[in-house]
Amino acid sequence: MNDTCTDPETLEQLLARTAMRDRAAFEQLYRQTSPRLFGLCVRMMRDQGEAEEVLQEAFITVWRRAETYNPTLASANTWLTTLVRNRIIDRLRQRRENTSTEAIDLERVPDEAHGPAVRAEASEDYVRLERCLGQLDVKYSRSVREAFFTGATYKELAMRAQVPLATLKSWIRRALMQLRTCLET
Repeated sequence: MNDTCTDPETLEQLLARTAMRDRAAFEQLYRQTSPRLFGLCVRMMRDQGEAEEVLQEAFITVWRRAETYNPTLASANTWLTTLVRNRIIDRLRQRRENTSTEAIDLERVPDEAHGPAVRAEASEDYVRLERCLGQLDVKYSRSVREAFFTGATYKELAMRAQVPLATLKSWIRRALMQLRTCLET
């Protein structure tokens, strides 16, 4: 089997075998998914060393919690990405000393020229996600990007956007529903 194959059914099988403590399946799962997940870590952490640590912690969690994966609730890619993203957000919140009220321009975030982040961006999923984000109202798109790529809390985002907390939560909820519909088509 090709190590770069990320067929959803294959990933589900690898997760199921990992849940049974199959080390070879876990190794294969790591080889197939770590480049894309590392790209996400680098993009969000903006520090390669910390990104490596977060990815390692995330895969330890995968090993320990693979049996909690339910293919009827999410694809294997989605489950893995969510697990990694949550680990990143935890790390970002731990290191945050003071709350910034400045909006972050994600288009200006530095990226490795030929690193995993570029390969992840070139992926089909990323292209679909960017297309769908581009179809959202600007305030929805900005809120979702900041929430998911910076790990900012709803309260921080509401302060940055200068809107009530309930309004910001509604924006993100609407945006996620629209994204889901767009990504399913």
